[in-house]
Formats: sequence, C-alpha cells, structure tokens
Amino acid sequence: MNVDERPARFETRFQDTPEEWRVTETATPYQGRVTAMRTEVVTMPDGAFARRDYLVHPGAVGVIALDERDRVLVLRQYRHPVRHKLWEVPAGLLDVPGEPPLGAAQRELYEEAHHKADDWRVLVDYYNTPGSSSEAIRVFLARGLSEATGERYEAHGEELDLELDWAPLDDLIALVLAGELHNPTLVAGVLAVHAARTTATGLDGLRPADAPWPARPF
Repeated sequence: MNVDERPARFETRFQDTPEEWRVTETATPYQGRVTAMRTEVVTMPDGAFARRDYLVHPGAVGVIALDERDRVLVLRQYRHPVRHKLWEVPAGLLDVPGEPPLGAAQRELYEEAHHKADDWRVLVDYYNTPGSSSEAIRVFLARGLSEATGERYEAHGEELDLELDWAPLDDLIALVLAGELHNPTLVAGVLAVHAARTTATGLDGLRPADAPWPARPF
C-alpha cells in the first residue's frame, strides 16, 4: 500500500517522531575528512546529565538494482574494521555538496557497476547505528537496468578489488536469514523488496524517488 493509504492507526503510535534533549556541553575531539567524533552532555528527562559520544556522519545511499530475471547486482568488497570481504550493493556517502540522494544513488550505480536505471523508487530509510552515530541511509530500488554509456569510472584504492556479480533475490534472502550475509544495506534492501511485494500495490506502490527524507532534507 502507498504511504497515503495506510490505516490511520499507523500514523501515530508506532511512528518515529523528532525530539531533541537540551545539550549543555559539546566538543569535537576528532575531525576526519568525512566524519567526526562528538561528545555532548545532554539533560535527561529526570533532570540528570548524561555524556553521549557519537559519530557525526553525512549520511549515505544504497541501491538494490533488480533486473528482469529477479537478480540483484551485488559487489564483494574488503571491509577492514570487520576483517571480512562482504557482499554488498552499490552504495556511497552523501559527501558531494548539494547533491540530492537520488543523484548520489545514480552516481554510485554508475561508478561502481557502470549501470543506469529507468525506474527509481525509495525502498527503505533507516539509521544505521542510532545509539552511536548520526548516519542515516536511504536505499533505493532501481529497475529497468542497462549498461551505462561512456567511459567506465576509474576505480581507486580499495575499490580496485571490487568483484561484481548478479545474485537471485530469493538466494540473497535465504542467505540473510541463514546468517551468511551481513552488510546492513543489502540485508535491509532485499528484505524490504520481499516485504513490499506482499502489499496490495507491490513494488509500484513504493514511494517516489524524490520522497521527503526528514533525516537528510535536501
């Protein structure tokens, strides 16, 4: 069902709501190229004070690129913090000033997989680790896929080791539930595709690609 068609009971009790507790102290002990570590002292509801350390993150987008054979475009990449090569989907940071989320998703699909898509929808939005990071992620569904024209993007650094493949959606879902796949954007994305298909309007009822995103209002 479309968001506008949800029963009224879904609009209130179980809907996330913005709220901000008063900050009495703030510091940035580390500032990196893209992210930063911030320390803040906040006032709790009972009047007590609590220190919160968290990662300040620009946000990111991911793409579930689904072809006419019900296969998902996947990439295998080394991730040093977890010491694993993970199967993932095209994704990237919102680190280009002024670039809208859809533009970032289209760029990532082109750069990482040299593909383009005719049909874009918002699949799912989530906070990756809300207890310790401000990172917000929007996952798009891309259909009507074709190989991009022009020169291929010249990979650098860890992207030189990327492996590209096409995986059946049902296989990915089974592997997620078996604990064999761990990338959060892939996990959330393929499960969201499966869930969307169970609704009355299916994938065509997903939000438009330029749907509002309060976490990252462009």
